[in-house]
Amino acid sequence: MANLAYKRVIIKLSGEALSGDAGRGIDNGVVSNIVSQIKKIKELGVEVGITVGGGNFWRGRQGAEMDRVTADYMGMMATVINALALRDAFERQGVPAMVMSSINVSKIAEPFETKRANKLLRDGTVLIFACGTGNPFFTTDTGAALKAIELEADVLLLAKNVDGIYSADPKTDKNAIKYADISYMDFIRQDLKAMDITAVSMCKENNMKVLAFALFEDNALLRVINGEKIGTLIK
Repeated sequence: MANLAYKRVIIKLSGEALSGDAGRGIDNGVVSNIVSQIKKIKELGVEVGITVGGGNFWRGRQGAEMDRVTADYMGMMATVINALALRDAFERQGVPAMVMSSINVSKIAEPFETKRANKLLRDGTVLIFACGTGNPFFTTDTGAALKAIELEADVLLLAKNVDGIYSADPKTDKNAIKYADISYMDFIRQDLKAMDITAVSMCKENNMKVLAFALFEDNALLRVINGEKIGTLIK
């Protein structure tokens, strides 16, 4: 294996990232691009797990008039759709991939189990984690943090549409300042929105580094894996 900055990573991939400019559904070209990037780092020997969101189909908060538990489970089912699309795209590019779910959907995904997941990662299978933590009231950010900690990843990679974490939304505030790095506590104190606070707290308690970066910059994942200083590191 090359001298890489990270050798086992969990990537948090939002559902919206799969939808391209449409903002809804799945853009096959975008998915193919994402898979190609991940394939490149896997070929270097990096072990890759992906926690995928479901916001391109459904977010629990959309069900404001629904029972919250029902709305959140609907969001989890949306992550299964995205996970299956990713698995198919990996297989079409010749990359072994498997979906593991925190909720039992045994006909289409394996249940998540730590020892089994560790073996598959070591054997070179890309793991795609669906259904977050498997519980309502938690985001897929928290599911990603949990998987990164449980599988002893070197870093949790927060793949974003912006190039890091800012003091405010850079799309609406021209004075927003980009952080090269930020402590867990400063992130929490400033109530920043780039990642769920529960997930950040969990990473703090377990010393799990989080790197937020723009997924669609040229060779972004390769640059991250090779140790280039891009994005924002939460530590």
